[in-house]
Amino acid sequence: MTHAATVHSLWTTAAAAPDKIPSPDIEYGQLSPTLIVLGAAIVGVLIEALLPRRQRYVAQLFVSVVALAAAFAAVIGLAAGDYGTSKARVAAMGAIAVDGPALFLQGTILLVALVAVFTFAERRLDPVVHGNRVDSFAAQAAAVPGGDAEKAAVKAGFTTTEVFPLVLFAVGGMLVFPSANDLLTLFVALEVFSLPLYILCALARRHRALSQEAAVKYFLLGAFSSAFLLFGIALLYGYAGTVAYSGIADVVDGQVRNVTPALAGTMGNDALLLIGGAMVLMGLLFKIGAVPFHMWTPDVYQGAPTPVTGFMAAATKVAAFGALLRLLYVVLPGLRWDWRPVMWGVAIVTMLGGAIVAITQTDVKRLLAYSSIAHAGFILAGVIATTPDGISSVLFYLAAYSFVTLGAFAVVTLVRDAGGEATHLSKWAGLGRRSPLVAAVFAVFLLAFAGIPLTSGFAGKFAVFKAAADGGAGALVVVGVISSAVAAFFYIRVIVLMFFSEPRTDGPSVAVPSPLTSSAIAIGVAVTLVLGVAPQYFLDLASQAGVFVR
Repeated sequence: MTHAATVHSLWTTAAAAPDKIPSPDIEYGQLSPTLIVLGAAIVGVLIEALLPRRQRYVAQLFVSVVALAAAFAAVIGLAAGDYGTSKARVAAMGAIAVDGPALFLQGTILLVALVAVFTFAERRLDPVVHGNRVDSFAAQAAAVPGGDAEKAAVKAGFTTTEVFPLVLFAVGGMLVFPSANDLLTLFVALEVFSLPLYILCALARRHRALSQEAAVKYFLLGAFSSAFLLFGIALLYGYAGTVAYSGIADVVDGQVRNVTPALAGTMGNDALLLIGGAMVLMGLLFKIGAVPFHMWTPDVYQGAPTPVTGFMAAATKVAAFGALLRLLYVVLPGLRWDWRPVMWGVAIVTMLGGAIVAITQTDVKRLLAYSSIAHAGFILAGVIATTPDGISSVLFYLAAYSFVTLGAFAVVTLVRDAGGEATHLSKWAGLGRRSPLVAAVFAVFLLAFAGIPLTSGFAGKFAVFKAAADGGAGALVVVGVISSAVAAFFYIRVIVLMFFSEPRTDGPSVAVPSPLTSSAIAIGVAVTLVLGVAPQYFLDLASQAGVFVR
């Protein structure tokens, strides 16, 4: 029977028996965190369309904060209902996993997004323009930088309140990404959270050309990585005859149940598995910012508006590492001997590359970008452990790291001169004498990045390296410790610059933020110190949440 005839006969049988088409079975309660956030994002779009311009900012901020808080409450409710442990299951017709790692990562993403929204809403840092308070985002995103339309928009006091629904759409995608249980859901989630980020990167109020260049770089490289991911998904489908994680894992283990005649020729072909798996991994490593897929990171971090950089640096890493863990531990555990050596190599170059190149940086945001690349390498050490401790240590590190990052970028928004944010390191000289509190807070975040004891960075690094050593990756731990020592050099250098050099006469001033940014920075400091001084409860929480549903 020809292909066309097969398809035709399927159509006629489906039409003859309309009651035989199964209706989808959706567990709305277990998907509620994602549904709340995406619902609020749609409300945000309606606010932009229907409310007068003056009222949008307050309405958008209210909707965003309430939605993220409600979604976090929903995650807590699911965890309290044992969906992270004994009731872990696969929901939405097998598309979404509701289990410990998914809930832990979703909770982290929602808290990070909630704190990030505070920095997005900040309106006290820039001087008042034409009698209007302004935020970090362009007055009119569609206007040509420096053109008449932009000047008119600034004069009229326009603000881009669309950033709030964009953040909510991005968060919605990030919630699905680590909990996706089949490859197509993974791809859709990737696009849902990447596209809003491409737009957000282009919206800086100052240095708009740099911002738009960052967005174009991110978009083009992101499109490449999406193409790799999609090609890998196609090859894995050809290999296993299914895109479901459990189905692919079964074929890898040699348990083939029902063979589709059309795929019988390619099923179980190891070349498809290895190439497809490698391509999907490349797509995920790009999002993580691991070497050699890290080229976009410093440029995008530098060019994007700083609140967006902080949100992106913290939340994207959490979502991408969650998806990577699920792929390696649920889909490809049978391929461990093939992917471990490759990931060893990636982790080593990422740790060393990020730490060594960061030494040469003269811009604070680029320095933090290379530091985030080095941290991706440290977290990969935990991923490579392939033990339950490996999973829980990665979960803990992601939670700790994301708040330090958010806090550090929030501090960067405060140091300003006439041209906006003063991100060149030479301008930070003597900051500790001008404004000791801001410099001290930034020093706390830098020490946490360096992994100094009594900060969350130390607890996270210790957990990850211990898991890696127990998992037989002792050599990796040695490289990690060396990289940490190299990295500590440039963090300490910034602290010395702030506290032990003479302030410049034409140096920047420190803007006094509204309670929004102040609370974002305070939350960052509090989490950093609590996770550093008393990490045990949170380590236990992460280890309880460290079991994937299969």
